[in-house]
Amino acid sequence: MALLEAMEVTVRFGGLAALDDARICVEAGEVTGMIGPNGAGKTTFFNVLTGLQDTTTGRVTLDGRDITRLSVHKRARLGVARTFQKLEVFGQLSVMENVLVAAEMRRRWDRSGPGPRREAHDCLDRVGISDIADVSVAALPTGTARLVELARALATRPRVLLLDEPSSGLNGEETEAMAALLRELTGDGLAVLLVEHDMSFVMGLCATINVLSFGEILATGSPSEVQANPAVQAAYLGSDHGAPR
Repeated sequence: MALLEAMEVTVRFGGLAALDDARICVEAGEVTGMIGPNGAGKTTFFNVLTGLQDTTTGRVTLDGRDITRLSVHKRARLGVARTFQKLEVFGQLSVMENVLVAAEMRRRWDRSGPGPRREAHDCLDRVGISDIADVSVAALPTGTARLVELARALATRPRVLLLDEPSSGLNGEETEAMAALLRELTGDGLAVLLVEHDMSFVMGLCATINVLSFGEILATGSPSEVQANPAVQAAYLGSDHGAPR
């Protein structure tokens, strides 16, 4: 059984189906990818999984428990965390303060483990930015700010982490470092689902890739299976080239 699973999910906005009978499984200890063009429904799917968007039909389960109608904060308490395509950080706060916000919120429902400040420091150290803990986030480049957002998500101690374009704004070296970090996190049992347009990043990192097109799952498989899938090639390339762009 997948740790996080969405089954037969449909979301309609009036007569438009943003998602149509879509399904996705996210396994513990793996990075799962979701790719597709702009407007394919990826953000809507993320919003469904985290509770920001209600389904028209279908359901979402976490470790076998139906969480379809649970609120965002209740899903967070059960271990679902996310980052956003557009950075959602507190620019006027320091790096440490940004992460401390999440660590202190976690403390409200779980008093196990170290205190919030220790938790925040450990998360900053985990993503490699503890040396800039006192720097204002507004002064950071995009790539480093994304690490702040990731550290803040980790401070909630999630079981499932949803990442919306985590490599956006990163240079080549930073992208490689992000991939290494995600491999390390899944090695500890974390389940990661990411939406990403950088195909080399996705193909080199994900165990399973889901291709979303016009609200429907067009294909699901390993990177090599997805690359060789004629429907994916036709939808994204129009020829028999390599991976979808």
